[in-house]
This record gives sequence, C-alpha cells and structure tokens, in this order.
Amino acid sequence: MKKLATCFGAALLAASVSLSAQKPMTAPAGGKAISDELIGIFFEDISSSADGGLFAELVQNGSFEFNANEQDGWGPATAWKVIRPGHSLGYIQPLINANIDQSFTSSYNSNTVMRLRTERVKEYKDYKGWKGFGLQNDGFGGIVVKAGEKYDFSVRLGNTKEAKQVRVALVEPQGWNKDPKLLADVVIDIPAPANGKAIEWKAYSVTLTPTADCKKAALQLLVLTEGDVYIDDVSLMPQDTYKGHGLRKDLAQALADLHPKFMRFPGGCVVHGGGDGFWNTYRWKNTIGPRDQRVQQKNTWGYHQSMGLGYYEYFQFCEDLGMAPLPILPCGVSCQGTNGGWGMWPEQAQDVAPMDQMDEWVQDALDLIEWANGDPATSKWAKMRADQGHPKPFGLKYLGLGNEEKISPEFSERFRYIYKKVREAHPEITIVGTAGPGSHPDNPDFENGWKLADELGMPIIDEHYYEKNDYFLKSRQYDQYPRDRKTKVYLGEYAAKDKKLIDALAEGLYLLHVERNGDVVCMTSYAPLFAKKDATNWNPDLIYFDNERPYLTCSYYVQQMFGQSAGQYYYGDCVKFEGDAPDVIQPQEDVHYGQSVVLNVKTRKLYVKICNASADAKKAHVNLSRFGLKKQAVKTVLSGLPTQENNYDQQPIAPQKETVKAQKKFTLDVAPYSFTMLEYSL
Repeated sequence: MKKLATCFGAALLAASVSLSAQKPMTAPAGGKAISDELIGIFFEDISSSADGGLFAELVQNGSFEFNANEQDGWGPATAWKVIRPGHSLGYIQPLINANIDQSFTSSYNSNTVMRLRTERVKEYKDYKGWKGFGLQNDGFGGIVVKAGEKYDFSVRLGNTKEAKQVRVALVEPQGWNKDPKLLADVVIDIPAPANGKAIEWKAYSVTLTPTADCKKAALQLLVLTEGDVYIDDVSLMPQDTYKGHGLRKDLAQALADLHPKFMRFPGGCVVHGGGDGFWNTYRWKNTIGPRDQRVQQKNTWGYHQSMGLGYYEYFQFCEDLGMAPLPILPCGVSCQGTNGGWGMWPEQAQDVAPMDQMDEWVQDALDLIEWANGDPATSKWAKMRADQGHPKPFGLKYLGLGNEEKISPEFSERFRYIYKKVREAHPEITIVGTAGPGSHPDNPDFENGWKLADELGMPIIDEHYYEKNDYFLKSRQYDQYPRDRKTKVYLGEYAAKDKKLIDALAEGLYLLHVERNGDVVCMTSYAPLFAKKDATNWNPDLIYFDNERPYLTCSYYVQQMFGQSAGQYYYGDCVKFEGDAPDVIQPQEDVHYGQSVVLNVKTRKLYVKICNASADAKKAHVNLSRFGLKKQAVKTVLSGLPTQENNYDQQPIAPQKETVKAQKKFTLDVAPYSFTMLEYSL
C-alpha cells in the first residue's frame, strides 16, 4: 500500500489527511478513487528546448566545445565570427586538449579554449571610436534584450606578458562596414601574470544594462591591447529568470500555468542516445556541479547540449513548481534506432551492454537516489547536491528505467537485473518501467512489456503512442484493462498528430476516458513539450516559441484545464446528455462527446468537464445535488472551428472565463467543437 500510494497521491489515503490549509471534506457517495497526479509534463531536449529555449543562457557555444567528431560542420568557432573594427588585425586559434595550463583545463573540464592573437589595434576616424580585434556571438538567432534590464556577463580569461584590456559590448549590428548601435559596454582590465607565470587564468564578471530594446542583439568581445589573450566559458544570462534559477521566465511560467503534478526528464530518445549508440547516452553525473565542469555532448536530435540545464536544474524546477521529479535512466540498452534500426538494418539494432558491465548502470541509478535524497553528512553524492546549494533532500519518489526500448530478450534480461538491484537497495522508490514503442495491444513489444511487468509486479509501466485524432476520438483502451493488476499505467508520451482544435478536443475526450479509468491510469504527459520556431524536429508540440515569446496551442489549453482540475474522486453519473439512454455513461466509442466530474477533497473543489468534439450542439443535464455548492462557479469554455489552430501569426483560440451562478440542477447548452469546464467551491 505504501508503494502504490505514491502513484495515487491522496486518493488512497484517508480523506481526513490534508496538504492544504483548508479542512478536507469527506467524499459523497458514488465516487471512485482515482489518481490526483494524472496531468504532468514531459521535458525532452528536442527542437532546441533547452539551449536557446528553457535554459536562459544567451550565448551559444560559450565554451568552444562544439566538436567536428560529433557532427560535420561543427567546430570550436561555431556560432562565433571574427570582428576587427577600425581594421585591427589578428587571428583566432582554437587550442584543443592543449597543455597550456594543466591546472586550468583539469579544473574546469575544458577540452578547448580560444586564443585571440591581436597583432594591431587600429582606429580609423570613420569608425567613431570602435576598435580592437575579437569575436562576436549572435546567440541563438539573435539575442533579445530589454532596456533597463540587467544581464550578467562572465568569462575566463588567460593572459600572457603585459596587462591588457578587453571590451565587452552588447550591440545591435547595422550591416556590413557600418558601426553597430551600442546598447551596453564595459572594459575589463586584465593584470599582467603574477610570479612569472606564462599564462594566468582568472574569472571575470560584469553586469550589462542595455539602453534600448533589441530583438537581434549580439555580444562582442574586443581585445584592445596587442598580444595573446585566451578565452573560455563565455556566458550572458539575464538576471530576471524564473525564481532566480536560470530558466527563461516566460517559458517556465507557461509550464507553471499547466499546474503539472510531476515532470519526466530528460527524455525520450535523448536518454539512450537515439540512433547514435552508447557514446551519446545521457549520463546524469555529467550534468551536475558547476556548469564549467559539466561534460557537453551532441544531442541526438542533431544539435549540441551544453548541459547548462542539467539534473540539478531539473530537480530544482520540480521543487519550484511543486512537481514530483520523474527522472528516466538508461538501463544498459541503446535505442532500437541504433545501427540503422529505424531503416534498412533492423536486425542490427539495439546495442546492449555485456552483463558483466551492468553493475555500472545499476550504480548510476543507486547514486542518483543518494544524490537526490541522501544525507550530505554520510553520502558523497548528497554532499555534491548540498555543495551546489541544496542541502535539503529533493524527495525523489519515482525513478524510470528505460525509454520505450524494444522489449527484446536482451532488454528483458538487463531490465530484470537493474530492477532487482534498485528495488533491493531502495524499496521506497517507485520504479516506472516501459511498454516499448507503440503501446497498442497488437504490438509484440506491448505484449512483452506487460508480461515483464506482471512477472516483476512492477508498480508503473510507461506507455507511448502518437495517433491521428480519430484514434483518440474513438478508442476507449483503458476500459478493457484488468482491474486486479498490480501495475498501473503511466501514459508518458501521446498526442494527436496535428495541432488543430479538433485534435485538442480529441485529446480532451480521451483524457475524460483516462479520468474515468483513473484507478488504472495514474499519470499522463503530452509530448513533446516545446519546439522552437525554425528549429523544430517534431510536430505537433504543446508549446511553440521564439526568442521573444511562447505560442500556446489548442492542446495546451486542454492540458491546462485538466491540470487545474485534479482530484481524488471521479463521478460518472452527474451529467447526462439529452437523447442518450438513462444508463449510458460517457464517453463511448461511437460518440464524439463526453463528460467527467472530479472532486478534490483537499482543496474542496468540484470540476465538471464536458467535451463536444462533434458538429452538433448538445444539451447536458447536470445534477450536483449530492455536493454542497457555494453560490458562484467559474465557467471556462474553449471553442472554435475544428480546423483552426494557434500559430506564430495569430492566436485565435483561447479559453474564455466567466463567473456564473452555482446551481445544483441545470441544463447546459454545449456548443459544437467545444470544451467546457465548471469549477465549484464546496
């Protein structure tokens, strides 16, 4: 009971237990206990969701770690350009694994530093004071800055011989052979090396405050003194981040407004290297500690990961939003897309670690639990967490092992091994397994995944499926699931395959079905979560964004209403649609409308949700006589044409709210292609 209670939250606890200041209530008769953690979010670094997205860093490749071994066309100077205003002269030279200062490179996990050799500093009168030799970074398609806001710049500089000066400037470029518009600048004085050192490294930080707004700003570093300067770890961060924790404020707020109960991270295919194999597997230990000590690597979706958004930031964000963290770890098996497994050579897919090496993967899982939950006084991993600024445990209760791998005999053997070891060491942790890709009853992986779950008595299994909206309009998959299974369902990745209103309504109708089966399904998360304009790997996505703002889809608003209306009890007999037989409980396979009534005994809130994904208006007869309603309710309606969608040019569809009189019995007119939610205080 103790282990499964983490899945069902307060639904399996006594109604007298409350986590809120309000006095909890006893649920009226007729309700079914369901999970109150049904709506969460799934963050994967896909479509530039992290660097250039949720992670607020404004400089791209600030550590010069892009590597041609990872992808053609990459190199230490990727995202940088040489600048020489006033016709100053010099050249840049990346030093890869160079023993220029072993104490520096070993301390900061720096494979590459950039040498700027300035040979002549010249100022021509036409350049109005601009001079120097250096580098410019345009960030991720331009840097957005606002007048009067503060931006923290930091860099590590290595100096040789005499003292030097470096000018740091935020500018708005004006085109070739024209002076940029100056937004903010400061000159850093670098002293000569002390004690006869050939090179002396020091960290420098300054604050830049732009004098004007700019959507396409650039950062310039100009050496004003002849000679050699070495550069590494360039960073520009806005001071105004979400709760001061380094995340882009508007994107983080969009997630907070979903009211998610948990967050799964870091993927997805990112977890086990996608099609690249073990070398590109996501290893959580490389993503903690100071950012200049983290190991960067290629992202399986075709770009670079700085790991500035790492496990510490994920856990911290979960804490900021009151979400349960759900980290997913690899378990010694690569993605089945490895070695051409998605295409011509499926028989070569899925690399596996030898069984005599599996203890390494086990230890990663055990160490993560220690890092998240351990005592800094007795655990070296917990001490690392405390040293980073969080002595209090994060309270990890869920751990995912594997991500939709093909349920081959090799996978099953390795999963059993790591599952047993983690369970023995930490029985308090709820393990989430996988049902493989394409979680439908006619899929062999689905059958094998559930067979493995039943054999192990696995607490939760993760199902994934992406389908056209017709599937979500008609399927009632969970009605058929056995009620006596020990294993609960986490629907970890799903979406209708478009972003029109009808797709969002299909997902909403399906979520009504999930709520009705909230005794079988304990968690869900739409995927993918984010996609950047002009850098999108996958469609559809819940939130699109550019450097200025997020763009919220119709599906986002449906998810938001379900996130706002979590509860512990489901009532299926409070709403009847006119024309239906008296004993019909919605939603059904052959109709495109449905309803759900959910009670939250902790917050003393009641939610009535009605989805009409059909072309005909409906009348819903609502009877809430068993509940003690207060005088007013909040009505939220999302509606429009079925083919409408929100995009970068316009946002035609958004929920409309109004305060209405609370009635115990009434008839509601439900518009075609609409989703309605009524919220009552009790």
